[in-house]
Amino acid sequence: MQNLNPPLIGTSGVLGNKARLIKIVKNGLQEHVELDGEYYSNNMPPFKMLTDQQVADVLTYIRRSFGNKATPVYKNEVTQLTAKKK
Repeated sequence: MQNLNPPLIGTSGVLGNKARLIKIVKNGLQEHVELDGEYYSNNMPPFKMLTDQQVADVLTYIRRSFGNKATPVYKNEVTQLTAKKK
């Protein structure tokens, strides 16, 4: 179905702000979101059970696969954002 989930290939949501991606994985997303001129409305549950290293690994995989060429996400970046929230 069109516009449920944003694509993982070549979008600013994947290639751009790492902090935003980390927050979405850790906290979920429950809002209608605009990404590169398209709107998406499917909710994503939080994945709080993942360790900081697992979040970094998954996001690095997404940012560096499917033709994407973004920088990796490091565990310390996830940990810093997680610590700020507490």
